[in-house]
Amino acid sequence: MGLNEGEQFPDLNTQTHQGQAFSLSGYRGQKNVVLYFYPKDLTPGCTREAIDFDRKLEQFGEYDTVVVGVSVDPKSDHESFSAACGLHFPLLSDTDRTLSRQLGILNEKGTYAKRTTFVIDKTGKVRKIFHVTQVDGHVDQVLEAVSSLKP
Repeated sequence: MGLNEGEQFPDLNTQTHQGQAFSLSGYRGQKNVVLYFYPKDLTPGCTREAIDFDRKLEQFGEYDTVVVGVSVDPKSDHESFSAACGLHFPLLSDTDRTLSRQLGILNEKGTYAKRTTFVIDKTGKVRKIFHVTQVDGHVDQVLEAVSSLKP
């Protein structure tokens, strides 16, 4: 399977690491969404990426964009990760790996989601997909992609 640029992102109805209801369709018509998948909480690359996103939240906000992180780790791991890094955005758990599998980003062994970022516009359409090989500079690339979306 998989998802391509220009296609609608499937709706998500789940809970954040803080236990709040989260629905991707709740942002339709209001906000762009950066949905980034990462392999594992509290690992060096994932920690750097999360902190980089957090440092630029205000800039993403200037483009009517929210940032949301996703991994296969459980909610309890996300709570620790968010607290340790001082994150100010929601983290979602894909513990059953259904979404990662549906998007075609589950690693070969099925143990984690490959580092992938989806830029989703206000209509729910995927405008850009980043298959991330280098953490450093990635958030700036995503911010540049978001800045090109029409208000």
